[in-house]
Amino acid sequence: MKAKLTFNEIIKRYNLIIMLLIFIGISAILSPNFLTINNFLNLLQQASIPGIVAIAMTLVILLGGIDLSVGSVLAFAGMICAIIVDHFGGTVTGMVLGIVAALAVSAVLGLFTGVLISRYQLPDFIASLAMMEIARGAALLTTSGNPVFGLSGPFKFLGGGFLFNKVAVSGIFWIVLTIVFALILKYTVFGRSLFAIGGNREAAMLSGIRTKINYSLTYMLSAILAGFAGILTASWMSTGQPTAGDGYELDAIAASVIGGASLSGGAGSIWGTFGGVFLLQILTNIFNLVGLPSYYQRIAKGLIIVLALLLNRVVSQQKAAKK
Repeated sequence: MKAKLTFNEIIKRYNLIIMLLIFIGISAILSPNFLTINNFLNLLQQASIPGIVAIAMTLVILLGGIDLSVGSVLAFAGMICAIIVDHFGGTVTGMVLGIVAALAVSAVLGLFTGVLISRYQLPDFIASLAMMEIARGAALLTTSGNPVFGLSGPFKFLGGGFLFNKVAVSGIFWIVLTIVFALILKYTVFGRSLFAIGGNREAAMLSGIRTKINYSLTYMLSAILAGFAGILTASWMSTGQPTAGDGYELDAIAASVIGGASLSGGAGSIWGTFGGVFLLQILTNIFNLVGLPSYYQRIAKGLIIVLALLLNRVVSQQKAAKK
């Protein structure tokens, strides 16, 4: 028979679920509108684009890296797609060409960052910071800093459409991508390699894992996901906005950490990140429902991140002590 979990072990193992339940309870008390289907569907839509960016960040964090360029890549990809869609008048052809071009450019940017880190040994912080500036500058340069307005046609359905007039299409994309990448991490050689490299890069190299290729591929996947989020953003807003995605990298890091990811690498999960994104979105929703200013959200978000990090450290120390 398995030994029963102690109270402390339950707190450590299920801290994210407990925090989610606590905040849901607080929200329900503060606002009777919180526990409604419409509000939860609204939460799904609001969390979908930050959620896709958070998936990208989690992949990189598992390696023990960081990608500060996701918000800027999101903006640049959204601008490229918006310009092409606008040029073709919102037709299906323009939409397909815009999506392909945006994802291709995102992949190139991510691969470039990955090569700088893996082949030329640049610190991930510096390489991704440089790409953040390059991509943001390129996004502003495309139209001299002016938004592209009036995107319409089938393109608008991608990020702003609803199935059965209820469920946001962007939310469905987020859920599908969460499932896909959770399965990739659990059942593929690539996924298991990320944990191995993040846990001990030298040991991973000695065991035959091609760390340079995995680094490049991971940063490329991160940029592609960020680019896709940029496409959905442009669709949802019906506008290509060169300043879109500002600060998304910090929210993505926060969601990953709250979800149990270790910034030193080797620990984390896509489902944990999914919960972390929802927790942050619930927090935002609480403040919106009760009409409190947004700067309180930043204070609360910071406190939650500190709490999550402290819990993760306690768990890591106790695991190390048992070995």
